[in-house]
Amino acid sequence: MSQLKPMSHMDNIPSTPGKFKMDKNSYIHRLRWHFSLAKLTFWSLVFFGLIFLSFFFRSPSSSSSSDLSRRSLTTYNWGGAAWEKRVRTSARIRSGHGMSVLVTGAAGFVGTHVSAALKRRGDGVVGLDCFNDYYDPSLKRARQALLERSGVFIVEGDINDSELLKKLFGLVSFTHVMHLAAQAGVRYAMENPSSYVHSNIAGLVSLLEVCKSIDPQPAIVWASSSSVYGLNTKVPFSERDRTDQPASLYAATKKAGEEIAHTYNHIYGLSLTGLRFFTVYGPWGRPDMAYFFFTRDMLKGKSIPIFEGANHGTVARDFTYIDDIVKGCLASLDTAEKSTGSGGKKKGPAQLRVFNLGNTSPVPVTDLVGILERLLKVKAKRNIMKLPRNGDVQFTHANISLAQRELGYKPTTDLQTGLKKFVRWYLSYYSAGKKASG
Repeated sequence: MSQLKPMSHMDNIPSTPGKFKMDKNSYIHRLRWHFSLAKLTFWSLVFFGLIFLSFFFRSPSSSSSSDLSRRSLTTYNWGGAAWEKRVRTSARIRSGHGMSVLVTGAAGFVGTHVSAALKRRGDGVVGLDCFNDYYDPSLKRARQALLERSGVFIVEGDINDSELLKKLFGLVSFTHVMHLAAQAGVRYAMENPSSYVHSNIAGLVSLLEVCKSIDPQPAIVWASSSSVYGLNTKVPFSERDRTDQPASLYAATKKAGEEIAHTYNHIYGLSLTGLRFFTVYGPWGRPDMAYFFFTRDMLKGKSIPIFEGANHGTVARDFTYIDDIVKGCLASLDTAEKSTGSGGKKKGPAQLRVFNLGNTSPVPVTDLVGILERLLKVKAKRNIMKLPRNGDVQFTHANISLAQRELGYKPTTDLQTGLKKFVRWYLSYYSAGKKASG
């Protein structure tokens, strides 16, 4: 069989001597091809030029935002004999019927309190946290020091680092995982959306991927959020209510987490319990929460934003004190059934639960400010503003009947009492030379 020769522009030249005659159709075709190539080259140069300029002239704020979402897993140092000994020592169970728990997000607000409570009752606890700079990292380091004094070692690393997770499970046969690591905050999602996907979705999947192959598989309790109720107008919010109308990317990632949990429960037999927290507050809290930065700004004489809904509607939250949340977390761990999978394969039906953990008593934000005024002995400079369309909702209200029945959950701290404890901690912490950012 004869082979076809590849064509070139030389094929159009006559093979016999004489006057050269250009084929008109071929000429037009080549002209168009050269024009298209020039056009492609031009726009390629424009495109790469824009990339070059963006790297050269981007603002520091956008740089730090994107850097956070691209945080490299290799920046964390872990391993070695001394490191392994600290992990094993921290995980040692000191009570007869205790459990060994891996707490992710252990240097966070809720993670610190849950880790301390578990350690106090004799459970083995190992923490994991990446110590990102979403808010003041020095506060997270102070929480870390607090936990280390009680015998809890926090491993510094990223929840997406599967090799680190495998190493931890290789060192310790964790019976439970308390997964609290997440990118928090509703408004920040508009600035750095990729960080929410990285932590709240990819991070959850990374953890579940490792847990599904562990033998025996651990039972997992993880933090969802009351934000999943989104634009739902039926109150109080019940676990049976619709959650398909998220008002923020943060809420959407938490809703996605609940669907992912269902999938891993169904396919791999992982025991999973999701907890929908309602506006948690208290000592060692998060500086991005209203009660925290209201306190800071009121003491500095700055004005504070008070949002109101349509037609001057009241904005209210189901504020839940941290000690009540911790009781709900521990009760969830204590009642979690064993996972049913082995070697990545499901052997039977596994437990799948979702609970509201709230206070059942929504309080207008204006009342919160009034309580702070009395506790701080400072008159707030109120700046009344319309509720922005950035993901915040006008009210939250938890129906906790399911948690009461299944977990024995019963919140006991009212807002006045809880804020009094928070203010006492705040004044003590920041009077000791700490600087309140903002």
